[in-house]
Amino acid sequence: AAMKAAGITAESKAPSGGLIEKIGGKPSGIFVDNAQELFARSIPEPRPVEDDLALMKAQEILLSQGVTTIADMGTTMPHWQSFRRAGDKQQLKIRIISYAADTANMVAIGGPGPSPWLYDDRLKLAGVKLVLDGALGSRGALLKEDYSDMPGEKGLALMSSSQLKNKMSRAAMDGFQVAVHAIGDEANAELLSAIDELRYTFKGDQRWRIEHAQILDPVDLPMIAKAGAIASVQPVHQTSDRLMAEARLGPDRLAGAYAWNSIRESGARLAFGSDVPVESSNPFPGLAAAITREDANGQPFGGWLPEQRLTREQAWQAYTIGGAYAAFAEDRIGSLTKGKRADFLIIEEDIMLIEPGAIRDIVVEQTWLGGRPVFVRKVEQ
Repeated sequence: AAMKAAGITAESKAPSGGLIEKIGGKPSGIFVDNAQELFARSIPEPRPVEDDLALMKAQEILLSQGVTTIADMGTTMPHWQSFRRAGDKQQLKIRIISYAADTANMVAIGGPGPSPWLYDDRLKLAGVKLVLDGALGSRGALLKEDYSDMPGEKGLALMSSSQLKNKMSRAAMDGFQVAVHAIGDEANAELLSAIDELRYTFKGDQRWRIEHAQILDPVDLPMIAKAGAIASVQPVHQTSDRLMAEARLGPDRLAGAYAWNSIRESGARLAFGSDVPVESSNPFPGLAAAITREDANGQPFGGWLPEQRLTREQAWQAYTIGGAYAAFAEDRIGSLTKGKRADFLIIEEDIMLIEPGAIRDIVVEQTWLGGRPVFVRKVEQ
């Protein structure tokens, strides 16, 4: 019914950077990456009141999980307007660092450049989010060699190398920070090459962000630190993706898969996040995954690719000061330091002492932002 309403037939062609999966010559209902545009335009936009209610609920959930600051990757004008309405009403309870969805939204929202901090450091337009390839699960991630479980398929490039460099240049020219989604090893290699080229034009502290950096050719690893880039990754992906990744990549490419410790040892900076709504916004399962490389059932015992495990301190820093640094916000947040904004949470357990797997089950008792409580768990009678 959805395909019929969108006017999609067996003759429908996928746009560049997209794929329509078919069965017997007819669309199966699976639309990969840019092919989703074919039916997305038929879905009505949420009304402003719906956006506002969703924002209130999202804040409620995030604060209950101890999250005080988010990077909103892919902010559109309606999203930004909803953030502004909440700020005007003094209803912004978390800090939102926005990265506009591509350069068109960047210009529409930011105009000549990034915004300053607004609403007592609650909101800022910092940069732009670009998307270079698709996801590994849909075989949209751009690989150097064929998928192990689909010979002849290397994934999808959602823009050319020249388009990528043009968009990155357009943003950097006006002072916007650039974050680029890159999952496959070919996509990461192309992005690192673009950064290496552009850093001679745009000197200074750019802090180019690589969003996901899931599959890297080990020969490309040193380029992250060399280019001054930041690997913005989501540790919980390696627990949910493990079996699928092994099938997609085969054993020979796993050395550069979800290689958080190798990235760290190369001298590059790590920033950890959630990738919500693809994964839960709760940071504690991700923290446990980074430390143990095991899923919620303790599998595989000893961790998947255990050489990529991080220490508790390393993982905690990537979630706190690492995330703040990745957004040029380390002068305000990311640590409990004199002069910063006093954002913190209260839990009963000591994450440095409890069994690592138990970290994923931690319950937040209180969340404080700017030295004031914004969430207090109700005591059950």
